[in-house]
Parts: sequence; C-alpha cells; structure tokens
Amino acid sequence: MKINKQLLQINRNFIICFIASASLSAVAAQLLADYENYQNTTITIIIGYVIYFGLFSSLFYMDNKKRYKTMESKLIKKELLKLVSSFGVGEIIYLGIRWPSLYYFLEIGIEPYLASIISEVIATTCYMTSVTVFLRKTKTF
Repeated sequence: MKINKQLLQINRNFIICFIASASLSAVAAQLLADYENYQNTTITIIIGYVIYFGLFSSLFYMDNKKRYKTMESKLIKKELLKLVSSFGVGEIIYLGIRWPSLYYFLEIGIEPYLASIISEVIATTCYMTSVTVFLRKTKTF
C-alpha cells in the first residue's frame, strides 16, 4: 500500500483539530457542570464543532490552495463533492457516538472534563476511520 500525501495531510489536520477541540470542549464541559446533562452535552458539542471546523477549514485551505489553483474547476467541484459527502458520513457517525456517549458519561457521574475527553476520543477515532475509508473507496485521493 502506497502512502497517500493528501490523506496524510487530512489526517494530520484531523489530529490537530481534535487536540484543540477536545481541550476546549473539556474546559467547556467542566464550566457547564451545573447545567443539566443534556444541556452540557449539547453546548459542549457545539463549542467543539465551532473550534474544529474553524481550524480545519483554515488548515485545509492552507494545504490545498496551490493545488486547487492549478486544477480545472470541473475537477475541483468533483473532488469537493466527494470530500463533503465523506465528511457528511463521518459527521453522522461522529454525532451518533459523541452525543450519547458524553451524555451517558455525565449521567453516570464521571467528571465533565473527563467525560468530554473520553467521548471525544471515541467519536473522533470513528470519524477519522470512516472519513479515511470513504475517501479511499470513492478514490478521492
């Protein structure tokens, strides 16, 4: 199996964004400890999303701006459609794991910051795996 530079860059960006998002989400979860668990879960995940996608968008743009300048617009649209669909599938999986797991961990009494980190690790691992597999299967990179 040959190494795919684009997939490595995307996974590197996932990891960078994961670290930032997980850290700040853990802080948010702890600060929201007095809220109901469902509110804590929802607000924590929203904060994580804002951080994650803000940072990921910037990193993806910096990594690919030269590449996209030299590509035909037809190919760019095709590739971006595959990326969006791959990330969409990953997001469904992520949210399907993240919200219930964080809520469950809060319900059983785990400290909010720890519950957030554990939940984020599980959900992000599944997200990264699904997006990478989907990008490979669709031959995006």
